[in-house]
Amino acid sequence: MIKVKLLEYTPEPERVVAMAARLCYSATGAEELSERLSEEQVKKMVKKMVALGHASTIEHVSFTFGIEGVSRVLTHQLVRHRIASYDQQSQRYVAAHGFQYITPPTIEANPAANERFDKLLADIRSAYDDLVEMGIPKEDARYVLANAAETKILVTMNARTLLHFFNLRCCNRAQWEIRDMAYKMLAEVKKVAPTLFHNAGTSCVNTGRCPEGELACGKFAEMMKLRED
Repeated sequence: MIKVKLLEYTPEPERVVAMAARLCYSATGAEELSERLSEEQVKKMVKKMVALGHASTIEHVSFTFGIEGVSRVLTHQLVRHRIASYDQQSQRYVAAHGFQYITPPTIEANPAANERFDKLLADIRSAYDDLVEMGIPKEDARYVLANAAETKILVTMNARTLLHFFNLRCCNRAQWEIRDMAYKMLAEVKKVAPTLFHNAGTSCVNTGRCPEGELACGKFAEMMKLRED
């Protein structure tokens, strides 16, 4: 099961965003501005920045996640989001004997496919063990490992990158595993910055329109209900 935990984040992230926004139009210094802003002013300013797309102001806050129980399939997709920092469990230095693996729901729901899948992964485990026992370095033995192998990764993104990430990866057309992780990440940041991430999520929820054209999932009305809720 995917495990996502928000480990660290910019203290008072929404106040930082509001302070950055006010600084653009004020002769007053940042520290004094922060002290002046009421909670209501902070919320109002954050909503305005998100609505206007004044995205530079939200780049000042960042969020660090510890993520476990995901496959290498997922992390290969994740690192395509370039404005972020990543550190992943190494298959070069960490022995993969008896590695855990992720089974897609479509395979799990098909007994014959699931049996074939499990057998293949058992064979891969055995091959890895045999290679290491033969004296092959872990960094070379890992070449037999499957994309299904479980991994752990630390991810840091600023709020602007996160909003874009949620636009793409919360979408019904995103691959199931990274979509599941994206929703868990979204739930975590909403706990500490609810105004900033109020309408965050797939593009249709965030903007009120679907950018997928002919490839749309066909659930626009259903997704709009989420936006209303």
